[in-house]
Amino acid sequence: MTTGLPAACPRVAVTGHRDLTERTTHLVSSAIHAALAPYGPNLVGVSCLAPGADQIFARTVLELGGRLHAIVAASGYRATLSPDARRTYDELLHRAEWVDTLTLGPPVPASYATANEVMLGAADHLIAVWDGRPARGRGGTAEAVEEARRRAIRVDVMWPRGALRGTPVGATP
Repeated sequence: MTTGLPAACPRVAVTGHRDLTERTTHLVSSAIHAALAPYGPNLVGVSCLAPGADQIFARTVLELGGRLHAIVAASGYRATLSPDARRTYDELLHRAEWVDTLTLGPPVPASYATANEVMLGAADHLIAVWDGRPARGRGGTAEAVEEARRRAIRVDVMWPRGALRGTPVGATP
């Protein structure tokens, strides 16, 4: 895995839903900004760069002067994204200071679960943009929250008042 990550810097990871409504995207962006602003430029943000919460988080880390550690679940992940989400993904991946690509080929639920494990191994705090509902499959938000809690990693769940899930953002049609 990646070497050279600063040990003394706060390392905050993100997990969250992809299917946020436009209004929810704005609510989540404000909540993430408020949570990360106190860390300032010492922050290392750890993200899988998925559309939705992950990309909002990654962009906020960079806007605040922090550094980005990207976890890529599978080399074929990019091909699963819509053109808009792919552009944002490419931009964020290019700006990441550290990148871990975990497997070759297309992503499968097991590769997302592994990405969550690697992400949590690189973090001491997890922000979860999560509606609190049970997991719908492997490698999702609920599973990441459960694993972080099992590891005694600090978890802050964000689901702002008025937040709703909608059509999945960034998946190819």
